[in-house]
Amino acid sequence: QVQLVESGGGLAQVGGSLTLSCAVSGSMFSSRVNEMAWYRQYPEKQRELVARITRDGTTTYAGPVKGRFTITRDKAKNTMYLQMNSLKPEDTAIYYCYSVIVQGIVPADYWGQGTQVTISS
Repeated sequence: QVQLVESGGGLAQVGGSLTLSCAVSGSMFSSRVNEMAWYRQYPEKQRELVARITRDGTTTYAGPVKGRFTITRDKAKNTMYLQMNSLKPEDTAIYYCYSVIVQGIVPADYWGQGTQVTISS
């Protein structure tokens, strides 16, 4: 069974940095990872897109993180990263990894379990 496993959340200070990782685990036989993305969710709010990276490496960023966050992926390892710099208190949220994985010819959405990021001043 395919799963997304996140790591790297935690506590950081304003102006500091954190790196999140998201690895695809499980059997990837006849499967392909297409789009990958990071979302975040504030209490009692809907999840919002933070950054997206396509299979060919095209990236998209939400306005509030542009210039501070960098999304990358290692296709060979089926792993995605989010380098977060110049962190602000408003970056405090639960961060979720998302991916579209095609198994055979059938695409499906996958979500990670979420990782808490807390920025203290």
